[in-house]
Amino acid sequence: MTLFKITASAMALALMAPMAVAETWTLNGDMSNIAFGSVKNEYNGEVHHFSTLSGSVDAQGQVVVSVPLASVETMIDIRNERMRELVFKNSPTATVSATVDMVALDKLGVGESMVAETEGTLSLLGQEIALYSDLFVIRVGEDKVMVTTDGMLMLATDELGVDAAIDQLQDIAGLDSITRVSPVTVRLVFDSDTPDS
Repeated sequence: MTLFKITASAMALALMAPMAVAETWTLNGDMSNIAFGSVKNEYNGEVHHFSTLSGSVDAQGQVVVSVPLASVETMIDIRNERMRELVFKNSPTATVSATVDMVALDKLGVGESMVAETEGTLSLLGQEIALYSDLFVIRVGEDKVMVTTDGMLMLATDELGVDAAIDQLQDIAGLDSITRVSPVTVRLVFDSDTPDS
């Protein structure tokens, strides 16, 4: 099962776009989600996610989303442990970063949306992985913006450097196969740090 790679990720960073240039924004972890899928033995598909997320956008449009890897949730406790130890190698955090054009995207009014081509970087297990995704951005309130993947982001275990770990998971679980590409979906909600501005 390929990691969200996320988060994944990720990439949801550009979401903060529609904010005023002088504003800063904080990720609403309760309303945000990064999920990734896996298929074992060809036909058994499953969806996993990370239960904890944090992030921010600064006044210059620098976006950072942090994913505590220990929060991976596959709905099976022993598999969560194996993901943390074998795949993530007990690394504490994966980070997605990007830069957004705050001036251009601040033009969105409440209820207005756009699709933005976004480039970001995933920092995972000491590697820097380029991410590319179309993101659907909607300003749901003066003080709130939501960003989602406009489709799915597909991430491969070889580019993430975890193929050997997936081999181990497959052997331990006695599976014939685990897919080496994971679809990733992202929903990020950001709240303005200067409400009613």
